[in-house]
Amino acid sequence: MGLYDFTFYDLVCRNAALFGDRPAWIEVETGERTSFSAIKAEVDGLAMGLADRGLARGERIGVLAQNSRGYFLLYGAAAALGAIVVPVNWRLSAEEACFNLADTGPIILAADAAYQEMLDAHRDKLPTVRHRFGLDRDGAWPALDTVKGDPNQVFSPPMVSGDDGLVIIHTAAVAGRPRGALLSHANLLCADLHWQYRMQIDAGDVHLSVLPLFHVGGLFLTASSFHAGALNVNLRRFDAAVAAEAIERHKATLMFDFAPVLGNILDVPGRDLGSLRAVTGLDSPETIERYQARTGGTFYTMYGQTETSCIATYGRYDDRPGAAGRPIALADVRLVDDHDRPVTLGEVGEIAMRGPMVFKGYWNLPADNAHTFRDGWHHTGDLGRFDADGFLWYAGRKADKELIKPGGENVYPAEVEKAILAHPAVAETVVFGVPDPKWKEGIKAVCLLAPGQTLTAAELIDFVGGKIARYKKPQYVEFVADLPRDKDGRPDRLQVKTRYGGPQK
Repeated sequence: MGLYDFTFYDLVCRNAALFGDRPAWIEVETGERTSFSAIKAEVDGLAMGLADRGLARGERIGVLAQNSRGYFLLYGAAAALGAIVVPVNWRLSAEEACFNLADTGPIILAADAAYQEMLDAHRDKLPTVRHRFGLDRDGAWPALDTVKGDPNQVFSPPMVSGDDGLVIIHTAAVAGRPRGALLSHANLLCADLHWQYRMQIDAGDVHLSVLPLFHVGGLFLTASSFHAGALNVNLRRFDAAVAAEAIERHKATLMFDFAPVLGNILDVPGRDLGSLRAVTGLDSPETIERYQARTGGTFYTMYGQTETSCIATYGRYDDRPGAAGRPIALADVRLVDDHDRPVTLGEVGEIAMRGPMVFKGYWNLPADNAHTFRDGWHHTGDLGRFDADGFLWYAGRKADKELIKPGGENVYPAEVEKAILAHPAVAETVVFGVPDPKWKEGIKAVCLLAPGQTLTAAELIDFVGGKIARYKKPQYVEFVADLPRDKDGRPDRLQVKTRYGGPQK
């Protein structure tokens, strides 16, 4: 650590000194509590054990697991060594999960028992992995909590910079392949301070950790709450009834929401949710207003992406319903046209951003980095417009980076179309997002069958669910006799969306 550096591990040390035996973490399933000082002791022991097995500055550790204290400790131990965590979405197919891991070449792999057999079956795809550990004791792999250094030794951390990488989170598969977004210690800590400032998080708060730790929102709001000395109440996996009971029992005050999480919690009968003073994320006006009326709490709207350390604009829902807030304190956000020229006020343009929240770049993709960082700005691929008061109004994705967000997950049409076209009965398809009452945005596929072929929507949906993560399969399928086409004879995506989009029956 240099004179001007501060890392996530430094935060672990700071909080052990400041908050000591106060509880930092509770596991909802078991009721087990861990203090801030115990977190540091466990992080130090784990870091020494992982260092003995070759984990060092810049090396990667892959994780495929549901939320747990051990998962959080891995972030701390990796931070202490200057290593990089590669958290993998456990909803991905085996092929997708192994691609993300192989893309970053981890030397250590940690996984829940539920995923170990799958990973063992694909050992040949992960040639860099030297050691495998289980995050629980139910699997065949050695348990991670046995990986400890010499208890008689004091951990001496190596030099780690705040600008060093901390986590690689893979984004959705634009152009058919996911891209690993590298985020630094400084990215995470800067995001922490923004959450604390805007949501007024302090040591008296209780964060209900419902989003997975492989998601930038789940990881960063958990880290921000820890940073502030607040208590993290961890759900291993989201269940609305369990979440509502945990809010009532632990008097949770904070939560990150993607539809339908909040709505499902509000639907649980007989629970006192009045402690939930602040919720942030994305949801429908109906759910937001229902939450605020029931609890008296505040919903905070936002715009951001993994590449902007989760947030770029932020605000209270009531300040401008429908808008995504105003630019955060340490972000320069502007809108540009196709030639990277700023658009006039009120016009729609691509959202571009610069500042300490911008990520380090895509892992091993120099051409993509040169494109997104052109002219000294990160180009998000998203569209928006500013009103006269500086509020951002989200206006969708650029045509070349169309994105669907069912329940807060990112899905690119290209990856769903690729899976659909693997079915021999389908000749052509166009996939796009449509309004959905449960997920806010659903996935629709409009398909042209090959001559003489027959196929049902249910058969195609099941086929796609077997090829890629099941949350990426279409909820709606429509077979057509022909597709609108452009002058080159290709399906005209805009015309297809116009003709077959909108609310579905």
